[in-house]
Amino acid sequence: MGDMFKKILVATDGSENSRMAAEEAIKIARAMGSSVYAIYVVDTSVLTSATLGEEETYIYRTLKDEGKRALDRIRSMASDVNVETNLIEGKPATAITDFASKNGIDLIVVGSQGKSKIEALLLGSVADRVIRTAKCPVLVVKS
Repeated sequence: MGDMFKKILVATDGSENSRMAAEEAIKIARAMGSSVYAIYVVDTSVLTSATLGEEETYIYRTLKDEGKRALDRIRSMASDVNVETNLIEGKPATAITDFASKNGIDLIVVGSQGKSKIEALLLGSVADRVIRTAKCPVLVVKS
C-alpha cells in the first residue's frame, strides 16, 4: 500500500473546486510520501487561428498568467511535499492524460467542476473524459 501512489497528478484551473482537489492530492502525498505534479493546461483549443491576432494573444497571455498564479498557490499549499509545477498547452483532458502517461503518474486528482456554470459543463466534461481515458486511477473531488 505504501508505494501505491508514488506520483500524484493534480490538474488546476485556478477555481475553488480545483483548489480543493489540490488539497486532497497534497493530503494523500503527505500520508504516502509521494510527489505531486501540478499542471495547468492553457486551453489552446479556444484560440482560433494559428497566427494569433491581438485579441487572442491577450487571452493567451491572460491564461498563462492565471496558470502561473494557480500553480504558485498549489506550491505554497504544499510546502512540506515535493511539488513539480507544469504549465502546458493543449486540450485539457488530452493534455492531462498524456502528461500522466508520459510521466508514469499513479493517481490523477481533478475537481468535479470549474469556475462558472458554463465552465462547470466544460470542466465536468474534462473530468469525465479524464476518467474515461486515463490509464491510472482518477480521484474526482466534489465541491
